[in-house]
Amino acid sequence: MRTDDGVELAVEVAGGGPPLLLVHGFGGAKEDFADHVPALARDHTVVRFDHRGHGESGKPAEPAAYSFERLVLDTLAVADALGFGRFRLLGHSMGGMVARELVLHHPARVEALVLMDTSPGPIPGWDPSLLDVAAEVALTRGKDELKALLDAFSPLDTPAYLRLLEERPGYREFCDAKWEALSEVMWASLVRAIARQPDRLADLARITCPTLVVVGEQDEPFLDVSRAMADTIPGAVLHVVPDAGHSPQFENPQAWAAAIAGFLAGRVATR
Repeated sequence: MRTDDGVELAVEVAGGGPPLLLVHGFGGAKEDFADHVPALARDHTVVRFDHRGHGESGKPAEPAAYSFERLVLDTLAVADALGFGRFRLLGHSMGGMVARELVLHHPARVEALVLMDTSPGPIPGWDPSLLDVAAEVALTRGKDELKALLDAFSPLDTPAYLRLLEERPGYREFCDAKWEALSEVMWASLVRAIARQPDRLADLARITCPTLVVVGEQDEPFLDVSRAMADTIPGAVLHVVPDAGHSPQFENPQAWAAAIAGFLAGRVATR
């Protein structure tokens, strides 16, 4: 589909039933949820799309084309194109930040919310000045030098992630392919947005839809903020996925899937 500013977004739809939008994170892709689509699509119309600057979607060259506000508009545009007035929404990492802004600004659109390995504001322990350096490297030296810089930092290289690289055939190549598909302009623009976003924790008290906050037990930067979000959102449920890091849908897929399915089946009707 094409957005109002002319960017093509790659969208995939499966199944039937209440619409469920799965919004991937920074540097991710719609395939981050592919393993779970068949099960989710038994009861939902499952929608996945690549953010602009990612995967198979368009990659504008202008930094102004990338912002949280723009990603919220893109998400709504996907829902509108499919005729969904209301939908269930799962956002992972940066996608959770997008989902947070969407539900705060358009609460009537969201029937149920899953915030997954995300934060209500800047990520604890991530120094904005260092991220500015990384953004400048992305723009001036390219992704190869940026990757070398990030490999030395590696804040999300949990034991669960490293185990997955060793044990799942093709997973390292999958991660490499996502990296190769990224726009450097997108990376630099959105990493700065992530670093300098306002803290919205207090605003989350306005959320009224059923909400699940889910986080991997090894995902240290996001554990405390996940607990804080669950404590702030009225009636929210916190689920910590054991033996998992920043991507529990890959690292402990059975436990993650059980938590999501249980929430969608039971929690949606409770408030």
